[in-house]
Amino acid sequence: MLMEILKLPVEDKIFYAVLVFSWTVYIWEAYLAYRQRKIYRTTMHVPTELGKIMDSETFEKSRLYQLDKSNFGFWSGLYSEAEGTLILLLGGIPFLWKVSGILTARFGFGPEYEISQSLVFLMLATLFSALTGLPWSLYSTFVIEEKHGFNQQTVGFFLKDALKKFAVTQCILLPVTSLLLYIIKIGGDYFFIYAWLFTLIVSLILVTIYADYIAPLFDKFTPLPDGELKSEIESMSKSIYFPLTKIYVVEGSKRSSHSNAYFYGFFKNKRIVLFDTLLEDYSPLNKSGEKEPGTGEENEAAGNESKSKPKIKKQGCSNPEVLAVLGHELGHWKLGHTVKNIVISQMNSFLCFFLFAVLIGRKELFIAFGFHDTQPTLIGLMIIFQFIFSPYNELLSFCLTVLSRRFEFQADAFARNMGRSSELYSALIKLNKDNLGFPVADWLFSMWHYSHPPLLERLRALTGPKQD
Repeated sequence: MLMEILKLPVEDKIFYAVLVFSWTVYIWEAYLAYRQRKIYRTTMHVPTELGKIMDSETFEKSRLYQLDKSNFGFWSGLYSEAEGTLILLLGGIPFLWKVSGILTARFGFGPEYEISQSLVFLMLATLFSALTGLPWSLYSTFVIEEKHGFNQQTVGFFLKDALKKFAVTQCILLPVTSLLLYIIKIGGDYFFIYAWLFTLIVSLILVTIYADYIAPLFDKFTPLPDGELKSEIESMSKSIYFPLTKIYVVEGSKRSSHSNAYFYGFFKNKRIVLFDTLLEDYSPLNKSGEKEPGTGEENEAAGNESKSKPKIKKQGCSNPEVLAVLGHELGHWKLGHTVKNIVISQMNSFLCFFLFAVLIGRKELFIAFGFHDTQPTLIGLMIIFQFIFSPYNELLSFCLTVLSRRFEFQADAFARNMGRSSELYSALIKLNKDNLGFPVADWLFSMWHYSHPPLLERLRALTGPKQD
């Protein structure tokens, strides 16, 4: 068998190596997921060390939620892998390229208009991906997320949102791709340098304008009103010389009850964005007019009781806890994690473009994927970046996951050194509860996938000896 494989042409070896590696990665991922699902199925009771931070009801809810997500991930992953294999075996990529050529020819653009054909190919490929992924996305949102109380969308809103995302993506993707292909065409021997610089500039521009011009197309952003929280955030930012200019609250609750916070911007123009679901005073689940489950006399009794007792907050963090979470996020900035990630990303991007320049002239790469008579630049980018670099991408992803966990511990320590250890401790527990995170993980699954340390490890670090 091995001797027969060695006798195959180079292009066939490349093709089958890509398929074998792809399925090897899938089997590895499926094995890791199986180990974690076993944890979900067998860990039926709250472990002793978790008894003080998680009640049995929340533990069971998170267990069932994560089990459903894992089962869904198995089937969606299997479908995705099978679909990709069939596309390669049946020549789906050269077929779609041919269809793109037929469409562009109808508008008077011949084979010499490669960039035009590439854009049509890209639009058809993304449309195909969106349509085949739609049923899985619908099931995830309206079955799994709905079942566990996270989904806040209607089907109409979801579909409208999906169309809007597709349109915005095309408006960005097609012009950027056309310029990139043009730079590669005219760049000469050092085109990889110009292509890298172009992608660097585009990424910086997108990061800068995303929250101001792109994100508001989908979500409502409002300035955080003047008050104690805003004053405290501004004061904390000044204490570490964080150049804060604006603080926004985003209406994430219209999609999901999951919570988040982030900052963005370059140089002296930093902004902070808080999800309304992160804030006790903003979360829709905490509105005073909302009634607890029950009908008739139960609701009336609950209403009368609420007049004499303060309403229990069901979601979000208190102001001190929000400040602790932001202390963690600002720690990433102060410790240079953001800059380090950008540098690593750009070093990787430069290396990939350099290797692309080395490999793009190899005809056997194109022949391996069904392109015998033509070598389109876009197809070369797809083959080399998506398939040939797969082993490297997997290794890089794992290394970045390990680095990310280290950064998270450091950011936690930064917030602790700001005197916000107890608030961050309670905030982590609340966020884990609000998002139904399961606090027990298989060690191998955690090592490979968790970009953030498991909850227990973070809590232990917050209460243990201080780290320099």
